[in-house]
Formats: sequence, C-alpha cells, structure tokens
Amino acid sequence: MALQQQNRLLNLTTVLGDDVLLLTSFTGNEELGRLFHYQLEMISDDPGIKPQDIVGTPVGWSIELGDNSRRHWHGFVKSLSRGDVDGQDRRNYRVEVVPWFWFLTQTSDCKIFQDTNVPDIIDEVLGEYGFADYNPDFQLDHKEWEYCVQYRETDFNFLSRLMEQEGIFYYFKHSEGAHQMVLTDHKDGYYTLPEANVDFPDDIGTRAIDDHLTSWERKYQFVPGKWAQRDYNFKTPTDTLGTDTGTVVDLPDVSNFEIYDYPGEYPDKGVGGGETRLRIEAEETRHDIVSATSLCKTFQAGGRFTVDQHRDSDEQGAEVVITAIQHAGSEPMGYETGGGSDGFLYRNSITCLPASRVFRTHRSTAKPIISGVQTAIVTGPAGEEIYPDEFGRVKCQFHWDRYGQNDDKSSCWIRVSQVHAGSGFGGIDIPRIDQEVVVSFLEGDPDRPLITGRVYHAQNMPPWDLPANKTQSGYLSRSSKGGGKDNANAIRFEDLKGEEQLWIHAEKNQDIEVENDETHWVGRDRKKTIDRDEDTEVKGNRTEVVRKNETITVHGSRTETVHAEEQLSVKGNRRETISKDHTLVIDGKRTETTAKNETLSVKGERSRSVSKDENISIDGNQTIGVGKSASLDAGKAILINAGDSITLKTGKASIEMKKDGTIKISGKDITITGSGKINAKASGKMTLKGSKIAEN
Repeated sequence: MALQQQNRLLNLTTVLGDDVLLLTSFTGNEELGRLFHYQLEMISDDPGIKPQDIVGTPVGWSIELGDNSRRHWHGFVKSLSRGDVDGQDRRNYRVEVVPWFWFLTQTSDCKIFQDTNVPDIIDEVLGEYGFADYNPDFQLDHKEWEYCVQYRETDFNFLSRLMEQEGIFYYFKHSEGAHQMVLTDHKDGYYTLPEANVDFPDDIGTRAIDDHLTSWERKYQFVPGKWAQRDYNFKTPTDTLGTDTGTVVDLPDVSNFEIYDYPGEYPDKGVGGGETRLRIEAEETRHDIVSATSLCKTFQAGGRFTVDQHRDSDEQGAEVVITAIQHAGSEPMGYETGGGSDGFLYRNSITCLPASRVFRTHRSTAKPIISGVQTAIVTGPAGEEIYPDEFGRVKCQFHWDRYGQNDDKSSCWIRVSQVHAGSGFGGIDIPRIDQEVVVSFLEGDPDRPLITGRVYHAQNMPPWDLPANKTQSGYLSRSSKGGGKDNANAIRFEDLKGEEQLWIHAEKNQDIEVENDETHWVGRDRKKTIDRDEDTEVKGNRTEVVRKNETITVHGSRTETVHAEEQLSVKGNRRETISKDHTLVIDGKRTETTAKNETLSVKGERSRSVSKDENISIDGNQTIGVGKSASLDAGKAILINAGDSITLKTGKASIEMKKDGTIKISGKDITITGSGKINAKASGKMTLKGSKIAEN
C-alpha cells in the first residue's frame, strides 16, 4: 500500500509533491541570535531520491493542534542522508533543515562599507539575496561607521559580529510555506505566543493531554559588576575615551568585579557609553535563567508567555521570553495505511529570560584579524596627483577590493606614518596617487589601517637605475602637477669608493636659512656657476682671504660702492688693464703714495683738470718728454723756480739762468723787438760785441 499522510498529525511539504516523503520524526533547536537547525526523519516509496531533487529547496512541516489548526515550521534543506532500503523497497531519508539566513554562510567576500550604520549594512547585504525575508525593528541609535570592512569572511559571519557588537538579536517566525527573520534590539521586540498563558499544574498526570509545562527550574548566576572600556581617537588624543557601566543585578560585592577591555571600537564617549551598556547587558542575560520542559507546540524562540498556575507562588505570574528551545516530535506508527496516530509524541525544552530584561547576544563571532601587513595603491579624484586631508591622510585601493573604483571613495582617510611627528614640527612626505604603500592594521583590525611604508613596483621604478647605481641612495621628488622625469628636487648620495658625492638639485628655487653661524669647508676646489644674477648682502663685517691667486672677470659693467673707508693692500705686483675708458671720481681728497718707481703710459691723449691749486713735489729728478709740441698756458703768472739753474734749449739756441744771477743767451741770430721801449741797464760794465753794430 502506498504511503499517505492525509490522516497524520505530522505533515510534510516538499518540492517532490504530496506523499512522496512521509515525516516520522523531527528534532531541532532555535535560539535568539542564532541559526535554527532541524533534522527530519522520513520514509519514502521512492528509493531513488537524489540530492539534486531536494537539497537546497524549501521544506515545510506542521503539527495538528487541538483546535484542528496547524503549527508550521519552514526552512531549506541543507543536506540529504539516504538510509537503508527495507523489504518493501522503501528507503529511510534524513534531511537537515536551516533558515534562508544559513545560505549566507556559503559565500564570502571582501568589501568596504563607508559612512553608514549597521541597519543599512544589513539592508545592503541582505538586499543581494532575492529570497531574504526579514523584518527590522530597531529602537537604539546605531552609530555611523566611517569605515567598516568585511574581510575574507562569510556574509553570515560579517553580519553576525556586527549585530552582536551593536546589541541586535534575531529570531524566526514560521508560517505555512515561509519563515521570516525578525531583527530587533529592544525588549519590546519579543512577540506574544499563541499560548500566552501557560500552567505548571500540580498534578501533571491529570493534564497529560493538555499543552502545559512539565518542569520548571530557575537558576541565578553571579555576573560581573561592571564593564569598562577605553579607546583612542587621534582627533582627541588627550582623551582616554574611558567609559564604564555597572550592572543592575543586586548581589553582594558584585561591584568589586569588573571586566575591562580595549579597544572599545567607538569614536567618542557618547557612543562608547552606549556600547559599554550593551556589554554589561549581555552579561546580565546569564544571571536569571529559567530552564523548563513543556508540551506546548507553539513555543518558539523570541516568544513570551506568562505562567498562570505554578506550584511555587513566587513563580506565579512570571512573564518570560524563550531564548532557546529544543523541539522533538515523532509519529512513527500507522504510516503503512495512513491511519492511526496513537504513537504521536511532542515535547520541548526551553531556556527563558525574564521578559522585563532585554536580550543581548554574546560576542562569540570572531572578527577577522590581519596578522601581517598588506600593500595598497594610493588613490584620489580624477585630475589630482596628490590628495591628502589636513592630517596628511590619504586614500587607498586595496588589492582585494573588487568594488572600489580607484578614486577618492576607495577607502577611508588613512593615517600615514612619518619619520617625525610633533606639534607643528616633524617630517612630512605624502604618498602620491598611484604609489604603492605598505599598510599595517592596529590590533590586526581591518577597520583600522595605518600606512607604515612605501614600495616600488614595475610601473613605479626607483629613481636611479639598479643594480648599476647600487651605491647611490637619496631622495628624488616629482614636480606636480604635470611634472615629468626631468622635473624634480633631489638629494643623492654616491658611496662608490673614490667617487663619493653628495648631489643636491633644486628644480626651481633653493632657499637656505641659517639663524646663527654657518661654516663651509672645501678640501679642494670649488666652482660656482650662476646663469643669471647674484645678490650678496652682508649686514656686518666681511673678511675674504685668498692665499694664492685670484682672478675676477666681469664681462659687463661693474659698480662698486663703499660708504665708508676702503683700504686695498697688494703685497706683490698689481696690474690693472682697462680695455676702454676709465673714469675716477673722488668727492673728497686723494692721496696716492708709491714707495718705489711709478710708470704712467698714456697711448692716446691725456687731459688733466684741476679746479683749484695743484702742487707737485718731486724729491729726485723729473724728466718730461714730449714727442711733439708742448705748451704751457697760465691765465695769470707763471713762476719757474730752480735751486741751481734753469736752461731753456732748442737746437743751437739756449737760455741759461744760474742761481748767481747769470743769464746766458746763446743762438745764431738773436732778435729783441719791443713795441714800446727797450731798456738795458747794468750796475757794472756793459759790453756789446759784433762785426757790425748798427744804431737807428
């Protein structure tokens, strides 16, 4: 006879159709903030059901209730186990059933979320799955995450740890053909069970067929009295961001026991206080716990009920919420004919929390840890070559990020380690767009990157060819924007033995400021070339010593101004050559002393103008030679005075005057002409001699 489930209390619905599989028993558990998991035992007339027929497909099952309605479960087949075939060619099957949320454990990703909160992240991730059925119900003010990274983890792991961190828990509500995940963060997020009022009767035997509690135990556990956290925000570096929250649990000396953790993963105390509150609330869920068993078929995690009747008056009226439940149901008898249900059994075990207390899932989902360093490429907006913020932070495209567009949205602003960082002093070298940087992660946290270095790659090669220039080290920058390989400032050290060199290059200007002394020592030669002008200003004294020769060549004009005195001392010879004119202007007096001989040679004309008197004093002889004519012109008198004699001579004619008064005139013809009188007078004898003496 073919298997039928028409008259059975346990019904099963699969994609294979009615009566293909008959449900004989099921077990499973559900828990707040966790995936549910069920195992269904089935039998079928078809021994050849294949995995591809059912694995990954939806499945539903139900129990008939006393009012002839049905209590439904729903999920997806995670696995299929095929058992033995019996003598009637019927095979036993077992399937594992999980919620749709479980499928998120089967995919992993690396993805960056920026400037968003956890509820929005949940929407974005779940929105990628067309089968996701969820209902968010949030009351907490969830912080905005500047930067949140899913790194090499499943979507399930990623969302689970975020929800655990922010106090969000979830449960599943089952209906015919569907199940919905409810996400909430407050105690009003529980729902009221259909069996909202349940008894724990004194005489269980008289209530055997009714849905009721069959056992009840309450446990009180010691919990920490305080949770404290700290964090660090570089924008408020002196603030420890310390927060702490005490428990509401009233136990002796509980305040002496504190849990302290770092980092709290919050940006300020305002957010930190709320997150610390979540941590202590998670601890408080372990203080007052009810463990019970029941026959109540509608019980479900996330549902609350009230104990109407209880043997212990202290428990009378207790309102609790189910945080975990283990179901077990079976109907093994009568399947051959489809009739009879005397063998049907159902029971459950539950764990409860007072409904007045909010549930928080413990943070058990591990956050990925990046144990080493990574490299990334610096990014920025189109058209930029250097793109920092006021802190010198930059943005990067990580190699694992397949969603980033290599732009200014590829990452958060990432701090850059510098060689020296003080208050308004230190070193700064901003990584440029397209450079590859080395990234470390504080505490190994993917959400907290820190650039600690830079490396070359095939498109960004070192500034000097290697290994040919392996002895060279230094720094070569690049002009921006639009600079090429020939546009750079540079400092280079050459350490090749015998060829050591320090090379400094300024692409445009070089400014050197020395607030006190400056000393230069050059062990050998020094050469300086200035393609244009040079200005030197010495506000105090200047001393320049050249121990050997000095040559100064001025191809254009030269102007030298001395506002006070000038002294020039040449201990050897001095030669001054002027190819054209020379003008010397002295506004005051001039004294020129030549200790030895002086030779003055003027190859052209020479003019000398003296505005006042001129005195020439020669201790030795003076000889004046004029190649042609010489003239002496005086506006008034001319006085020629000699200590011994004066001789005027030209050819055979001469006039000689001696200091004793003797005057001798010698010549061929001597003519004395006077336009007026001529007087000749002698104190002694006057003698006139000639071959002829004529008188007019």
